[in-house]
Amino acid sequence: MDEFVKLSEDEHRILKELYPRSDVRGLMHLACHLLLIATASMLVYGCVDSVLYLPAAFVLGVLVISLFAPLHETIHRTAFRSRYLNTAVAALGGFLLLLPPRWFRAFHLHHHRYTQIEDRDPELAGKNIATPGQYLAHVSGLPYWRDAVVTLLRHAWGQVDAPYISRRTTLPVIREARAYLLAYLLVAVLSVGLQSTAVLTYWLIPVLLGQPVLRFYLLAEHTGCPLVPDMLRNSRTTLTSTVVRFLAWNMPYHAEHHACMALPFHALPKAHALFRHRIQTLTPGYFGFNRRLAHDILKRAW
Repeated sequence: MDEFVKLSEDEHRILKELYPRSDVRGLMHLACHLLLIATASMLVYGCVDSVLYLPAAFVLGVLVISLFAPLHETIHRTAFRSRYLNTAVAALGGFLLLLPPRWFRAFHLHHHRYTQIEDRDPELAGKNIATPGQYLAHVSGLPYWRDAVVTLLRHAWGQVDAPYISRRTTLPVIREARAYLLAYLLVAVLSVGLQSTAVLTYWLIPVLLGQPVLRFYLLAEHTGCPLVPDMLRNSRTTLTSTVVRFLAWNMPYHAEHHACMALPFHALPKAHALFRHRIQTLTPGYFGFNRRLAHDILKRAW
């Protein structure tokens, strides 16, 4: 737990009871998430040759892109009690989102260790959103895909030089990148050989359409928060709907997650009840946050 979170003995006792992970809770949540994706895929199937394809693909894309949430949980190894399940689900989510989990785990844990510390938090690197153009480019998701492809190719080529990648992790990261690249090439070859557009129809186009929703959502986690080490000040909890909390696996409770990153996703609502009066950055809704952010950007620009 972050050193800045001071709890009473009763609060410590309550918090301790929240830490056990559960395969059942994780599998039930994942099954519901995958069922939604299957349902949306059927919707896309029925709309492939109509003007409704793009709206249907957008819905599917949002649901697939939301697999970032269980990917995030599994690299923390809190989605499930089973290490095997965490590894398997991380591999699936990482493949679909072009985010190899060994690399992402190293990147993300470094972010947790140095949250909002300039020159040390990797999430701050290159994240300059000071103009309307920069905001729109970021939310489009295109810089994400560009950086993901470049990172994958560099790692597959053996170029791993990030400070958060240890010597012990370097070779596994390279092997993982090469395995992912080989798998993507195999999918491409099979698609061409079979003259199939299924990969485009049910995966690539939907995730391109859905990625802006994830960028819109992720901006709220730390943007505009103080550059201080206090986890209840440098991370934002966003009060949102049950649907968003479900798809995000309770990550809108982000300050709580940073204060106690070993807590499983299903325990975060109760952690919120403990920490709510201590959280310095609490925002009602993602549209509200982005509206204020856009207003501030426009104000500075003009």
